[in-house]
Amino acid sequence: MSDINPSFDADAIEAARKRFAGPIEFLKSAPALNFLPPDDVPEVAFAGRSNVGKSSLLNALTGRKALARTSVTPGRTQELNFFDVGDPLAFRLVDMPGYGFAKAPKDIVKKWRFLVNDYLRGRQALKRALVLIDSRHGIKDVDREILEMLDRAAVSYRLVMTKADKVKASDLAVTVAATEAEARKRAAAHPEIIVTSSEGGMGIAELRAAVVEAIG
Repeated sequence: MSDINPSFDADAIEAARKRFAGPIEFLKSAPALNFLPPDDVPEVAFAGRSNVGKSSLLNALTGRKALARTSVTPGRTQELNFFDVGDPLAFRLVDMPGYGFAKAPKDIVKKWRFLVNDYLRGRQALKRALVLIDSRHGIKDVDREILEMLDRAAVSYRLVMTKADKVKASDLAVTVAATEAEARKRAAAHPEIIVTSSEGGMGIAELRAAVVEAIG
């Protein structure tokens, strides 16, 4: 499965590695738009349904064990979390609150929708969203809701498969093909997806390169 991911040249891979090897610090959490940091450096946001492995992927991407908090309680994070990358500051990673938590109160779901929708529509610094899809399940209807939200907001996004190590190679290939086919049909989606494993390191170098590519 080594050729399942898009190829970046060696220089791009190394440049991205160096970008993520420097300082990366938690900046702040924003429960509402008035708490957002200044809109002054490029941002790449990570979205995904609860328990998709978003925190683990952020930790693997940055090479930090506990940059993003992992939780076995779906729906725990209901704020936008901002992380500064580089010294001097080069760009920010944004951990968006997980979606699709079935047991959350309706007012929490409504608050999530307003916060995320307003951020996506009004954030000039946002260069790309990375939408995480569980390799074990593929795209679900709850994922399609965020994809449609991104399409309407005209925010460029890329699909990223997580937990690839939890799926047989043959099943993974089928899920990847179906996910790519759906991505090609969507207006704001990048046509190529990235397949990752936080535990095994698969696709992490490519994901770093994709982040750096997105911020220009």
